[in-house]
Amino acid sequence: MIIGSHVNFGKKQLLGSVEQALSYGANTFMFYTGAPQNTFRSKLDPELTKQALSLMQENNISLDHIICHAPYIINLANKDNLSSWQFSINFLKNEIKRVQEIGCKYIVVHPGNYLKMSLDIALNNIIEALNEVLDSDDNVMVLIETMAGKGTECGRCLEEIKTIVKGIKKQELIGVCLDTCHLNDSGIDLNNFDQYLDDFDQNIGIEKIKCLHLNDSKNSIGSHKDRHANLGYGTIGFNTLLNIYLNPKLKDVPKILETPYVGEYAPYKIEIDMLKNKTFNPNLNSYFNTDENFGKYS
Repeated sequence: MIIGSHVNFGKKQLLGSVEQALSYGANTFMFYTGAPQNTFRSKLDPELTKQALSLMQENNISLDHIICHAPYIINLANKDNLSSWQFSINFLKNEIKRVQEIGCKYIVVHPGNYLKMSLDIALNNIIEALNEVLDSDDNVMVLIETMAGKGTECGRCLEEIKTIVKGIKKQELIGVCLDTCHLNDSGIDLNNFDQYLDDFDQNIGIEKIKCLHLNDSKNSIGSHKDRHANLGYGTIGFNTLLNIYLNPKLKDVPKILETPYVGEYAPYKIEIDMLKNKTFNPNLNSYFNTDENFGKYS
């Protein structure tokens, strides 16, 4: 199975990301090319990238399975402020160029928030923006993430995702990233995940699913809250998430953990071991000798 987590992209850039992923026992990972909440981006160091790719090859980590995530500040849905909307388009274009420079094939994007405008107009804005972004010779696929429906988020249901995907001219450059916490919080019963995949296949095509964010949820189904929990420590439950992880229909899809830190510690090695061993670990907190405070994923 292809399993990893979010990793840092710091001073050592991609090399540091690979080293961190290997320390977790992962065979893939997801990264931002800079801080997700600001526009500062340091120049990519080709020597660090070269070393990272060599280390990946030594450890059988395929570049085809690596996922980049676009920063949260991108909002393709709202066009009330034309300059802000165009900024989001241009920033996403630049992120794609950075991803392509590294050699990564996928970048996950949140569809955006419609704020005070209508949902239909917002969805059209996303489509228009992505058609401009993807109107190039880039070979990076944009993956629209399924959202929890918090506030005025777009992408909260299959119909909205379908509208966006079907509106893209370059179909070979558009895909989808499922997020289990978001699906649960949007109202999807993940105990019936096969039914959801069947519905997805009929409406969009299951081949469009290129990434899966595997997270538990702190909230009940349909809450529209978007609060991630550690595997088995939320309302979805470990067995349900394990079945999703093992689902043969998504065998070749990279699975990425975005679960919260336990205190100041990353839990990913333990959670990856849980999945590999198909066994829930009820002692996540005591393992790190911390109190029962999972923190909030950011």
